[in-house]
Amino acid sequence: MALFFLRAIFIVVSAGIAVLIINAPPLRTAPAWVPWGILAGMIALPLMVIAIDSGIRRKDLTTITAVYFGLLIGVFMTYVTMLALTPVLPLNQADPFWTWLPLILGAVLCYLCTSLLLQTRNDFRFLIPFVEFARDVRGLRPNLLDTTAIVDGRVADLAEAGIFESRFVVPTFVLDELQAAAESADRQRRTRGRRGLDILNRLRANKAVDIDVISPRDERDEEATLESRVVAMARQLEGRVVTIDPNVVKLASVRSVPAINVNDVAIALKPAFVPGDALTVRLVKPGEEPDQGVGYLEDGTMVVVENGRSQIGRTVDVSVTSTLQTTAGRLVFAKPASAA
Repeated sequence: MALFFLRAIFIVVSAGIAVLIINAPPLRTAPAWVPWGILAGMIALPLMVIAIDSGIRRKDLTTITAVYFGLLIGVFMTYVTMLALTPVLPLNQADPFWTWLPLILGAVLCYLCTSLLLQTRNDFRFLIPFVEFARDVRGLRPNLLDTTAIVDGRVADLAEAGIFESRFVVPTFVLDELQAAAESADRQRRTRGRRGLDILNRLRANKAVDIDVISPRDERDEEATLESRVVAMARQLEGRVVTIDPNVVKLASVRSVPAINVNDVAIALKPAFVPGDALTVRLVKPGEEPDQGVGYLEDGTMVVVENGRSQIGRTVDVSVTSTLQTTAGRLVFAKPASAA
């Protein structure tokens, strides 16, 4: 809507300029068709500009900013150069060379400045210090979500709990991957894709969470793997990768990019148990050893109860005897509270 009003104002202003031109003294004696021609031309001009603007779908802010600053710096350098040349050049002000020198010098300097900034726009940080990526960024660095973290879904729970202060960033190629998976003929892949899209909608619906979908600056690495593209974009944004894939964590470490493994966060958030702690657990299956019963806490922690096979199907009070940390998670050993 704002863009519509901007374009409407542009057309009205252009028509107003046409009216001013028509009312100028030199045109009062012009033929009758001249005012109408000027009016038509001044209305056609904004329409043509709007059509060109609408036809360019993808606009690179770094390129636009580089051109803007290049022209601005070129004009400023031209003005300073002419001030410096005025007292030293014994030239007649009426000389044609002196008249055209600022235009020639301005054209050269504007080209050189714009060309320099266009070729170094990805490294010239002061131009746009993450204006494209970090509108009112909260926190130190954005969190870049990969496909595995989105499909897993626990990142949404962590975000709602307020663990992440800075915003989330979803690359467009990750969103395309989820969309392709949601439309896949493979049932399992289709389910994962739809779950990922549901998680993104859940994050976007949360008013306390900032999430943006952003295109990568450099499209030349489209042939690279999805994981390497995620790490590369996190490096460009000076952000961190959020994933559950340990290979992505290793790749990020090699490229000196911070990474968060949601599985490591989940393990760290599980309660620590010491011998003697009392628990209440429902035994659901027998263990590997004789007389063992196995149950699970609400967070998924496995509890192995000695002499608990006869209590399978019941909720029992147990006392912790020891714990064991494995790659799959924390394992708790216990025995019935009555035996303790």
